[in-house]
Amino acid sequence: MRAADSTHSNPQQRTLLRVCRIGRAQGLKGEVNVRAFTDDPVRRFAPGSVLLTKDGREFTVVRSRNFKSRWIILFEGISDRNASEALNGIDLFIEKESEPTVTDDDTDEEGWYLADLVGLDVLEVNDSESARAADYDGVEVHEVGTISAVFNNTAQDLLEITTEDGKTSLIPFVEQIVPVVDVEEGYIIIDPPAGLLDL
Repeated sequence: MRAADSTHSNPQQRTLLRVCRIGRAQGLKGEVNVRAFTDDPVRRFAPGSVLLTKDGREFTVVRSRNFKSRWIILFEGISDRNASEALNGIDLFIEKESEPTVTDDDTDEEGWYLADLVGLDVLEVNDSESARAADYDGVEVHEVGTISAVFNNTAQDLLEITTEDGKTSLIPFVEQIVPVVDVEEGYIIIDPPAGLLDL
């Protein structure tokens, strides 16, 4: 985990959402392989799309293609292998206003951003087995704290949970552990494995 990738609610700084990480060069004409972190790579990597580095450099997509679960992209101004090799390891972002994170159901409801999770109450289920059987509808829960930060990790995003006494824990933001997110009502429900909050 790299703290520089964290999403905090600081109004003085623009919020960037990571779209991809540039990998190795592809061929001799400047194309690069990228690892996508967006749910909508077709739109994000469409010709003319502009992606940003954290220091404000812009990368405009000239063309892109999907090959065997990876994306190969040519950026404007990158025309040979030497130039593309120099990009290896660079993370590219968009500003928060450009990309909401949509809810899992495929409805027309307005999406939410990872930064919107900061400040939500964290409710833990009292009985995991009955919760799974009931799809977490009406299950008994108890409050364990609030989300104090969201961190972009390579494998998955992590939620930092802070309890009333100031103790913090990190949990993976995956459906098996965080089955319910209700930004409008101001809470999430977690169903963590035993001991996860004690790490």
